[in-house]
Amino acid sequence: MATVNKDMTIREVLQIDQDTAPVFFAFGMHCIGCPSASGETLEEASMVHGINVQDLVDRLNTFLAEKQA
Repeated sequence: MATVNKDMTIREVLQIDQDTAPVFFAFGMHCIGCPSASGETLEEASMVHGINVQDLVDRLNTFLAEKQA
């Protein structure tokens, strides 16, 4: 199973599983289609959106793990 880390881009996470999009939306990150999604890391995007990157990474990994179960 792939795991997400703060150095990945939104695009890389979506390439692992497109169903992660609602997780980004829940964090107020509606930029999954914008150019920044390919260039900024999760850490950088989290700073821009004022969210805790570790909370986002944990939620994405939980989502992926639950989907595999």
